Amino acid sequence: MDQNRLSLIALHFIPGIGDYIIRQLVSYCGSAEKVFKTPKGKLVKIPGVGEVTAAVISKGNPFRAAENEILIAEKEGVQLLLYTDKNYPARLRQIPDAPSLLYTKGNIDFDIAKAVAIVGTRMSTDYGKNCVEELVAGLIPHEALIISGLAYGIDIQAHKQALRNNLPTIGVMGSGIDCIYPAVHKEIAKKMLSIGGIMTENPFGTKPDAHNFPARNRIIAGLCDALIVVEAAQSGGALITADIANSYNKDVFAFPGNIGRSYSAGCNNLIKSNKANLITSVKDLEYVMNWDANGQEQNKKMKFTLDDYGPDEQTILKVLLDNNNQMIIDELSWRSALPVNQLASLLLGLEFKGVISTLPGKIYKLKKP
Repeated sequence: MDQNRLSLIALHFIPGIGDYIIRQLVSYCGSAEKVFKTPKGKLVKIPGVGEVTAAVISKGNPFRAAENEILIAEKEGVQLLLYTDKNYPARLRQIPDAPSLLYTKGNIDFDIAKAVAIVGTRMSTDYGKNCVEELVAGLIPHEALIISGLAYGIDIQAHKQALRNNLPTIGVMGSGIDCIYPAVHKEIAKKMLSIGGIMTENPFGTKPDAHNFPARNRIIAGLCDALIVVEAAQSGGALITADIANSYNKDVFAFPGNIGRSYSAGCNNLIKSNKANLITSVKDLEYVMNWDANGQEQNKKMKFTLDDYGPDEQTILKVLLDNNNQMIIDELSWRSALPVNQLASLLLGLEFKGVISTLPGKIYKLKKP
């Protein structure tokens, strides 16, 4: 295996180092391989890297663990996706806390045109199940990817209905990819592999501990274009996912419920507080998302000519076009090979020209006519 790739995987097996620090280390050192060759005195000068972390990197030897993880992945037919890989999900690249390593299994197309996440209570009622059934059936013309968390209730209903309607579906897990949870959903997960699959950011053998699930929810929110909440109590994972999706500037929807039912309170409050669009059928989703009833996205193509812009501006626009039309500035700098200071000036110019817009979190997005 390429030594730099091995080194990047190895960074994930150093205790106390998360996705942000890994990106910082690679960015400042030039490559993952160089991180392990950088003296401790220089490591401590990297923002976010203190004495303790630098010492762990200098003394640590995580390569055996990384090599073992790679061998298991090959044996189990699991793909390891690094954030530097070209086929890393473009939608996830847009979020600032995206996982730097993903484990995926199945036949997953992350570049599919439309992706809808469906989440909700584990104690779903017939009403909630019917909402999911009708919604997924309405998404057939759009050939949408259905994303959920493989949990009891609304999640597994979303996966089942996707399979029933021959729509691709992904289950995002809060455990290792070899630990299907709950175990009774193993057969559904197996069926999903042929038309979608399962994924996680957790190493092999990770148990479905409670603290893994809020982190899992950010992946669900990051992978979708629209998040649909179907039955949610006053608090819980579905509402956490909705809050995360809102912070990522995703379109959030909620089915209204009976005001006397506890599992409607969360959805009703999302709508009441303007944190979610009210949805009663797929037509509401189509209207807000600007999808027509025949499944074709309106104004899909950008109506500008690259030749009208300078070389560096063209580079920026091409990167955005190749990555779901939007990207955070740090990622854009890396992809375009333009220094952040120079890039910021160019982006301001493109904004004045009306071709891009700025979103919260230093995200830049191509405008549609």
